[in-house]
Amino acid sequence: MLPEVGMYHFPWEINFTSVPEGKVLRTFGRLHSYDMAISQAILTAQHTSGQHCIPVCTKFVEPFQAQLGSSYIVLGETEFKEGEMVLKARVFTCVEGINLQLLEKAIEEQRKYFQERRKDHEGSIC
Repeated sequence: MLPEVGMYHFPWEINFTSVPEGKVLRTFGRLHSYDMAISQAILTAQHTSGQHCIPVCTKFVEPFQAQLGSSYIVLGETEFKEGEMVLKARVFTCVEGINLQLLEKAIEEQRKYFQERRKDHEGSIC
């Protein structure tokens, strides 16, 4: 059986109450720090007036060339570790130069599409 599709979540949407443990998701952010000794990176994203941080376990994607300050997209599953949510990365890709505003718009459009598709399936007889 194939793993669940990782739906995009904005960094500011990821927290204990909105994302259950083991959920597969995609997100993005700037690489703020990377500690190779404990296989952990911290992604950050600015939204409205807040700075949002996402701890990422990089054990399954090492070795990689960490470029601090660069934009990254991560695909992985959530895990609760010592009272904190960590995203266990399966894919951790540097996407420096990406237009984050266009990425956010694309995520919104994708959500609308899936929502409309879900409504169509609920309304169908088959």
